[in-house]
Amino acid sequence: MKKIKVGVIGAAGYTGGELLRVLIHHPAVEIEFIKSESNSGKPVIDIHADLIGETDLSFSADHRYNIDVLFLCSGHGQSKQFLEQNSIPDGVKVIDLSHDFRPRGNDLGFIYGLPEINKEQIKQAQRIANPGCFATCLQLGLLPLASKQLLKEVHIHAITGSTGAGQRPTEFTHFSWRNNNISVYKAFQHQHLNEITESVQSLQNDFEQPINFIPVRGDFTRGIFASMYLNFEGTLEEATSIYESFYSGSPFVFVSKTNPSLKQVVNTNKGIVYLEKQGEKLLIISMIDNLLKGASGQAVQNMNLMFGLEEGLGLKLKASTF
Repeated sequence: MKKIKVGVIGAAGYTGGELLRVLIHHPAVEIEFIKSESNSGKPVIDIHADLIGETDLSFSADHRYNIDVLFLCSGHGQSKQFLEQNSIPDGVKVIDLSHDFRPRGNDLGFIYGLPEINKEQIKQAQRIANPGCFATCLQLGLLPLASKQLLKEVHIHAITGSTGAGQRPTEFTHFSWRNNNISVYKAFQHQHLNEITESVQSLQNDFEQPINFIPVRGDFTRGIFASMYLNFEGTLEEATSIYESFYSGSPFVFVSKTNPSLKQVVNTNKGIVYLEKQGEKLLIISMIDNLLKGASGQAVQNMNLMFGLEEGLGLKLKASTF
């Protein structure tokens, strides 16, 4: 198998570390460079200690273009700046993990990289905007209904682990604040609502109902657990049929028959969706690992599609449920 030559920009954070963990063991990948100006010359394991014994790679201060695909793992705003300052050869594919190019109609030709709705476009794409973590989790719960023009005003409560806030310490990620604690933030105005609405409207063109989203900081490190509800006139069996049909070609999304728990997805690229019907309300539970299906795992899933590989290659990861 011919190896895909990979370069990574900004790999010192959580998503960069998880991306390296997956790529190092990917059978079709050869990592050419890992750029981090602040860590130039340091072994990768000095920053990502969990990779001890897995790699002898070091960070570099520069980048090269003798590659097939470039992953951008820098902070929001930095990807756009990087592309403005550097001319990427036409033959190099780009996968951006920031929010810089997620809005539809961006002027640099990025395709929104949610495989569950854009798989065929991703296969032909040169540039991918990887979806946000909350956006991925919530879309997995909402899009099947939108595909049948059944999505209405929806109420969402979703809790995320501390790694969703990035590696840079802040008041709200400090252990003594986060531990045994919980808080709401950005109620009704989270930045991922824009990309969620765009995806919903791509399937249900006339959707103009509120998406009432309450994000919550959790006292755990990784994973997103979302509970959503809305009015639904059909039966549970009809709803289940809609979801199972929608995800029949999606190898990482599973419609669970039993009420799931977050540990079932942590450390995997899986998304789990569960449905209950209570009176006129349909309860939808959706969950992912924010660093994998919500970031780095999905980026590799997109890479596999772009290069004609098996979609799940290098991503068959086991959850730790105990």
